[in-house]
Amino acid sequence: MSAQQRLSRLARLVPAGASTAARAPFVLLVVLILGAGLLGLLLLNASVNQGSFRLSKLEKQTDELTDEQQALQQEVDSYSAPGALEKRARDLGLVPGGTPAFLEHDGTVKGKPEKATGDPQQEER
Repeated sequence: MSAQQRLSRLARLVPAGASTAARAPFVLLVVLILGAGLLGLLLLNASVNQGSFRLSKLEKQTDELTDEQQALQQEVDSYSAPGALEKRARDLGLVPGGTPAFLEHDGTVKGKPEKATGDPQQEER
């Protein structure tokens, strides 16, 4: 078999010109799919970064608000301390009460009520 015959046999097996035309749309499709995937990843990454920045901003704001809440809670606690309540009551002109009396549901009085006075000796009881 000569070289000419071999070439003619191979030429019959492979169609001429049609394969290059069929490859072009496939290559273009693959390039478009890869490009779209790359663009999608880029957009997803940008979105994740934006969410990360927003998250860090909100965490900082949460820390600031927590500090403010704790400061306000300490202020409330200082106003409700027994010493502070007594001082504010005295500033308003209130005096410690005497011995309390209790009214039972049947109308009887339990204990002997005493009038509140500003007498310091009365306060020691």
